[in-house]
Amino acid sequence: MHKLPLIIKREYLAKVRNRSFVIMTFLSPILMVAMVVLIAYLTKLNDNEKRIISVLNESRYFTNDFLSDEYTGYVNFEGLSLEAAKDSTANLGYYGLLHIPEESDLEMVAARSFFYSKEAASNNVIEDIEAVFQEKLRQQKLKDMGVSSREFEQIADRFEIRTSTFAGEQNLKRINMLKAAVGGAFGYLIMMFIIIYGGFVMRSVIEEKTSRIIEVIISSVKPFQLMLGKIIGTSLAGITQFAIWIVSASLLSMVAFAIFGIDPDSLNQGADLSVAMGEHLTNPVPSPSKAIALVQDFWRLPWLMLIASFLIYFVLGYLIYSSIYAAIGAAVDNETDTQQFIFPIILPLMLAIYVGFFSVFNNPHGPIAVGFSLFPLTSPIVMLMRLPGGIGEGGVPIWQLLTSIALLIGTFIGIVWLAAKIYRIGILMYGKKPSYKELFKWLRY
Repeated sequence: MHKLPLIIKREYLAKVRNRSFVIMTFLSPILMVAMVVLIAYLTKLNDNEKRIISVLNESRYFTNDFLSDEYTGYVNFEGLSLEAAKDSTANLGYYGLLHIPEESDLEMVAARSFFYSKEAASNNVIEDIEAVFQEKLRQQKLKDMGVSSREFEQIADRFEIRTSTFAGEQNLKRINMLKAAVGGAFGYLIMMFIIIYGGFVMRSVIEEKTSRIIEVIISSVKPFQLMLGKIIGTSLAGITQFAIWIVSASLLSMVAFAIFGIDPDSLNQGADLSVAMGEHLTNPVPSPSKAIALVQDFWRLPWLMLIASFLIYFVLGYLIYSSIYAAIGAAVDNETDTQQFIFPIILPLMLAIYVGFFSVFNNPHGPIAVGFSLFPLTSPIVMLMRLPGGIGEGGVPIWQLLTSIALLIGTFIGIVWLAAKIYRIGILMYGKKPSYKELFKWLRY
């Protein structure tokens, strides 16, 4: 194994000195930041556009209910027919016309009201108008039942029970969403890294095999050492590129946002996080105290443990899958022939993501979540989605964490041993597209 460091160094330098690698290392952050800045800038322009809606109210209701704000303005039409109001709205370039007809009661008024626009109206506009009608109808029904709006507000006050662990640590419902977001991000990063840089290992093997350079290399080094050196060298190059991306993209983002005066929060305006967390629609913006508590809960997450676990599961997961990628590269002559083998590799990764989002977040200690967090081909993703809850009481039991890591290490040794058998035979075979049956034969040699 004394030649392994030389192979690792050769693979690493070959990757980082490659012209396309250098170009993409520095070009990718620019493109990513440019895309984010463009989206934020377009969102800002879109939000600055104020929609003007004309209101033709012929009823005795809704006299002061449609109030203008920074995004939507309401203009009242009086003494016009419906057709005249439509023509005026179109000629003035307004966004649309809300017609409220005269009827005997509020329910009939609401049932016969219409919103007219030149093209399909925005869902946000329609929902805002519907909310006004809904509130008015609710107040009328309360009045008919003899309940005042103030009394109903007192009855309808939301109740939130305080929660705490047995150890006395208080929790918020938002912390579960926060943990899910952090765990999901870590799991997704591992999946993308495995797919991208595992493919690098496979293509590197195919290139050396098709150029016949491999025949010279094999004469002085064992196939197992060559395969392991490729895996480690390529992974180090990938980590280098990944680190440069994170640092440069962060710096470029801060500079770009400062230059263009873009608020990063504008990227999240389209998603109502409070609805996802079960907040009441009438209070979509969290109070300052809740926002401060959310930030405190964010920093209270076990970041040291999460980062250490991420590195462990990332390294072990990548080594397992890159060994499989290397074996596939050795078994085929060109990248086209790899398609029949790629899907079985990606399938466990995709399954892990789906299990994480649909099972782990709802029940992190359920049998599905525990089983997939122990299964070696899915544990690097699923276990990381469980770990934001902590280790020990209320979190992942320590025996499950240690068992998961032990199974990963054992699987890595077994996969490398099997992949080396395929690599040893396939690396010198040309002109034949192997089948699964032949690959199983190679494992017995």
